[in-house]
Amino acid sequence: MTEHNEDVLPGQIERLGPFSVRSISQDLRNLGLQGGQTVLVHSALSAFGYVVGAERSVVTALLDTLGPDGTLVVPTHSSDLSDPSQWAHPPIPPSWWNTVRAEMPAYDPQLTGTRKMGAIPEFVRHLPGAIRSAHPKSSFCALGPNADFITANHGLENGFDDHSPLGRLYDLGASILLLGVGHLNNTMLHLAEGRAPATRPVTTDGSPMMVNGVREWVAYQSLDYEARDFEQVGAAFATSGLERAGLVGGAASRLLPVVPLVDFATTWFAQHRTWRDSSED
Repeated sequence: MTEHNEDVLPGQIERLGPFSVRSISQDLRNLGLQGGQTVLVHSALSAFGYVVGAERSVVTALLDTLGPDGTLVVPTHSSDLSDPSQWAHPPIPPSWWNTVRAEMPAYDPQLTGTRKMGAIPEFVRHLPGAIRSAHPKSSFCALGPNADFITANHGLENGFDDHSPLGRLYDLGASILLLGVGHLNNTMLHLAEGRAPATRPVTTDGSPMMVNGVREWVAYQSLDYEARDFEQVGAAFATSGLERAGLVGGAASRLLPVVPLVDFATTWFAQHRTWRDSSED
């Protein structure tokens, strides 16, 4: 007897794969991605189905579609390079905190790995010519003509504000591509969160960094960012008609313009958010 997957609906089996650079490139063009664009990509490779060549093929398709004049940007956050007193998933004993602060290796754009960003950003950050911003916790990596502009001078405090790559993407009128993930993963909404009149409380964070050639634990202030209502914001924005949705491989995907989304979300947060203490989480 032939086995089958009861979770797959009739007519969907072809969306399990196999997918290739060629087919993914076509799906990206069908979604509206064009040559010369600057695009921030959030992704989950597991959502694609079977891709011949895995993350390498997805990234190749993105670069082929964007062409030599386009710029690819991915999040390369390293949230483990943060103050251990704030760790919750999982926490560590308070008696360990000072050891972590004293011994954790300093942030290095080349050597520091990402945390929970997935296979696609990890592949991009290793590509020749890729440039990673200097923030020890909230970095982004870019490849293409706008890479220097996007990643330069990433401010240490409030790592997702106008002094971050998110602010530069807004200045460039870039796009956001969500590949197999929803708005919960859309870091661009943190830019709007920080711009909203009633902002999150400020917290003290810290990371190991190289300062004048010496490793130091550097403390800095940051907004207490959170994404609990990002899906609501995204659903509200979708009614504007500016979001394009479709399948890339087997991944439900969305392409959105940065400026209208951030402007919309800034107003939405000001009107709809009720603030709570982070200790409630």
